[in-house]
Amino acid sequence: MQHFPIFVALAGRRVVLSGGGEAALAKLRLLLKTEAHLTVFAPEADAQIEAWHEAGRLRLVRRAMGPGDALCAVLFYAADEDPAEDARTVALARADGALTNIVDNLGDSQFITPAIVDRDPVTVAIGTEGAAPVLARAIKADLEARLPVTLGPLARIGKAFRRMAEALPMGRARRDFWSDYYFDAGPRAIAEGEDAAHEALDRLLDRHLARRDEPGEVAFVGAGPGDPELLTLKARRALDKADVVIHDRLVGPAILELARREALLVDAGKTGFGPSMSQAEIDALIVEHANAGAKVVRLKGGDPVVFARLDEEIAAVDAAGIDWHVIPGITAASASAAAIGQSLTKRGRNDDVRFMTGHDVKGLAEHDWRAIARTGEVTALYMGKRAARFVQGRLLMHGADPDTPVTVVENASLPAQRIVEATIGTLPDRVAAAELTGPALMLLGLAPRAGRPIALNPDAFLAEQEAL
Repeated sequence: MQHFPIFVALAGRRVVLSGGGEAALAKLRLLLKTEAHLTVFAPEADAQIEAWHEAGRLRLVRRAMGPGDALCAVLFYAADEDPAEDARTVALARADGALTNIVDNLGDSQFITPAIVDRDPVTVAIGTEGAAPVLARAIKADLEARLPVTLGPLARIGKAFRRMAEALPMGRARRDFWSDYYFDAGPRAIAEGEDAAHEALDRLLDRHLARRDEPGEVAFVGAGPGDPELLTLKARRALDKADVVIHDRLVGPAILELARREALLVDAGKTGFGPSMSQAEIDALIVEHANAGAKVVRLKGGDPVVFARLDEEIAAVDAAGIDWHVIPGITAASASAAAIGQSLTKRGRNDDVRFMTGHDVKGLAEHDWRAIARTGEVTALYMGKRAARFVQGRLLMHGADPDTPVTVVENASLPAQRIVEATIGTLPDRVAAAELTGPALMLLGLAPRAGRPIALNPDAFLAEQEAL
């Protein structure tokens, strides 16, 4: 991030602009939305700037800018549309202590003006570091369509509502109140006028006061295989409302970034064959926060109903009398099959598919190896990196064809995704040679679809994202 987004207080403060043409007009239309004292220096100015001067909305000085003209100014805009003149005025403004911007010259500007969605006092600023102004305009248009024009009046009414400050404690109670106001009660009431919106606030507060002692609740949420775009909409909403997010090791930063800024993030990760928080500790942590009235999201990689010890955590929450619900996610088997262009079931090949784990609480896991070894069977093996040789031995012992395909997908759905092709006969050696470090899933009985690119190129992916 080269430009840190801030909102500068301009009420009653000085902003200076040099220029009188189209570039100056564009900036002034935006600056006139503020409460700044605007001064424009221009030997010749557009008629609209002259009109704003006559109406007292800004001060027009009909000459070129000189030394000292930007003293006490917070911001300065060079909008003469002449590189030499812009450089001259910027040097003067910087000497006077103002932050400077040169229109259409990102490299020499000390600050930039973002695209703005104005629902005063709600303001949304959109910046792309100057790399993609077309994208910024598209986002602006989308947000303007989504944010109703009544949002501004609702925000002004809410800002002046003093009764709530003494009634509801900080935290979830206030957030729930304002969420109901801005997205439900407020929009319905303001259609009848601002007086109705004021009355709606009072009624809404009374309802929230009556239920402020309600206990917390727990959502067991699937974070999917890692790509934030594979989260369900319901999972996104749960993260947005959560007071506490208790997450697994496999949940990456890109997904945790979607949690509400004020939420407490707790790493309850388990590392295979390594140190980890015990299940009993995790259960106690969930119950503790929910009993304190928090909305808790227990965020699990993949799908919480697949190898995620969901039943144990539900049992702990049930025993404490806490409400809960489950939000499923995309499991690693589905993401891995998609990565290689295959389906987990296929008519004429296999009518069922097994999900199994390479190890359990007792160590390397035992399964119905004879059934798994049959030709045409498909099995998704979770947590199997360390069990590759064990799995190979069990399958060969029970009659598996050594040429049966096996595909290992590491970091499924992520830019760092890697795909290792093997057979039962070559599985341990191929896994060892690949030196897999990320989470990996084995698809026994499946090979990547012929002719399909089977791995994402991380460098190309990141270059594409930067270009956007």
